[in-house]
Amino acid sequence: MNDHLTPAQRVAIARHEGRPGVADYIEGLFTDFFELRGDRQCREDASVLGGIALYHGRPVTVLGTRKGKNLEENLQYNFGMPGPEGYRKALRLMEQAEKFGRPIITFIDTPGAYPGLEAEARGQGEAIARNLFTMSRLTVPIVAVVTGEGNSGGALALGVADTVLMLENAVYSVLSPEGFASILWKDAGRSGEACDLMKLTAEDLLSQGVVDAVVPEPEGGAHLDPAAALAAVDKALEKALNALLKVSDLSIAGQRYKKFRAMGGSGYADGT
Repeated sequence: MNDHLTPAQRVAIARHEGRPGVADYIEGLFTDFFELRGDRQCREDASVLGGIALYHGRPVTVLGTRKGKNLEENLQYNFGMPGPEGYRKALRLMEQAEKFGRPIITFIDTPGAYPGLEAEARGQGEAIARNLFTMSRLTVPIVAVVTGEGNSGGALALGVADTVLMLENAVYSVLSPEGFASILWKDAGRSGEACDLMKLTAEDLLSQGVVDAVVPEPEGGAHLDPAAALAAVDKALEKALNALLKVSDLSIAGQRYKKFRAMGGSGYADGT
């Protein structure tokens, strides 16, 4: 465990380039992965990786945001910031999962959706909103895993899940600490102070009912022992999925809706 770390240190670990990403989890935890590309409207967005796979022998749809581990990959994947095409691709895969009754597993690691003018012109806001709307109504189980950064609507567009797991050193928030400091104090250099105020750590979010379980990491972070990190995620993911598979299709969407409506209220802890 890494109980001694400050929120700012956890942000640094969450951003470490060697940290396992969606491609590593797909390779390590799934078999027979078949990638699906394109949004059927505009183009392929490589910052979202997704497809069909087997998880412990069960067909699932798996997808997630990816940053890359070096400058070349960062550029190829737009530093993990999807455009509307990426979210439409994710939506297409999730709607396909609904059609064929496959559970959905998402991996979240993004500084946020791409904020460029061209992305907005192609419908960035609507694409994210459409994902939120659709995910809230799906009747197949959804498990989301926050593996690194989970910032803004760009993360939530893959995070409306029945069970949200979060790695011990991951962070999950409405925006980056630098953005928070820039807005509040007009000084991005005060991001360390922002980390202390934002309650963005796994421990904070578990206590607030935003995430359902924290996945332990090796001392120093998942990048120091990726095999151990993948094993811990596998254990938590299998447990969460098995529990959801016992819930009927008719009630799962309703329970998901109540879960998110309860967040931030006095009854979040017991779902009332």
